[in-house]
Amino acid sequence: QVQLVVSGGGPVQPGGSLRLSCAASGSIVSIYTMGWYRQAPGKQRELVAAITSGGSTTYADFVKGRSTISRDNAKNTVYLQMNSLKFEDTDVYYCNARLGFSGNLMLGSWGQGTQVTVSS
Repeated sequence: QVQLVVSGGGPVQPGGSLRLSCAASGSIVSIYTMGWYRQAPGKQRELVAAITSGGSTTYADFVKGRSTISRDNAKNTVYLQMNSLKFEDTDVYYCNARLGFSGNLMLGSWGQGTQVTVSS
């Protein structure tokens, strides 16, 4: 019915950059909010950044000024540009989307986690 395909994670040096992408596919009528979350071992999953269908954005304090979330509605894709990466940015990152389907049905979906590892 729906799938979120995530790419862009990987190893990076401190101060480097990564661009995560999350593409939604399936019988989607509309995409509402899309966002990125992270979860460290033994920790609660937490919001990194989110963007609404209207383009309004929200950022966690730990990424403000370093990351930018954007979306390409034509491609049903959300991006997270991560700059000036720090050791503490190392985590598994997840994509989330609130999707609309025919019949005014709305579902929340999670993509598979992608590993971001910041090391020297």
